[in-house]
Amino acid sequence: MIPPAPQPSGLLLFDKPKGITSHSAVALLRKKLSFSRIGHTGTLDPMATGLLVMLVGAATSAQARMQGSSKTYSGTIMFGSETDTWDAEGKVTETSPVPALAPEIVAKTIEAFSGKIIQQVPPYSAIRVGGKHLYHLARRNLAVPEIRREVQVRWLSWAAGPTSVDFEIECSGGTYLRSIAHEFGRALGSRAHLAALRRLTVGGWRVADAVTAQALEDLPLQAALARLLPLPAELC
Repeated sequence: MIPPAPQPSGLLLFDKPKGITSHSAVALLRKKLSFSRIGHTGTLDPMATGLLVMLVGAATSAQARMQGSSKTYSGTIMFGSETDTWDAEGKVTETSPVPALAPEIVAKTIEAFSGKIIQQVPPYSAIRVGGKHLYHLARRNLAVPEIRREVQVRWLSWAAGPTSVDFEIECSGGTYLRSIAHEFGRALGSRAHLAALRRLTVGGWRVADAVTAQALEDLPLQAALARLLPLPAELC
């Protein structure tokens, strides 16, 4: 009797494009590999681009352990308006004059958002309360409980323009960059939202080594399987 062929297993580094959900990204890989046991190590909002670490086959057993991996992002905080989702995809709920973004003012505010900080989870998020996602409550205009949690944030670089601040941040798993943008605006007596976001790294993996959606679609099956990386021994 011929033994069954081994099932694919490993990590795939995927560069998620703007406009699709992380769930849709997983669906693209499922279609390519004709294999259903696929997950990822941390959701990216549809607006965001960048590194999504996909887990295939037996590697999905490490999903919970990898959710807390540190991550690096680049992005833009836009001042003068606040949205219901705290990013550029939401509806504008409040406007305010753009604050002075002199380097010394921005630097002082960044100090308050560095190290261990307590941040509010956005109302439009996948966090569950009583078995329901917060975004389900928010979409139905129901009361959304305020949830705060501790995260670790390190600003690697930043640059202030007339109406925005560009940044590169390293942070612990579970950090919401939308929350930093939202609260940063309030800290300056204004309003702000996250205008752009790109995930650069997850743990030791880099988006520079990831495959794009178009490249994945064009790859033959065996070439796609060849891109699977082994699960690190410490995660097995």
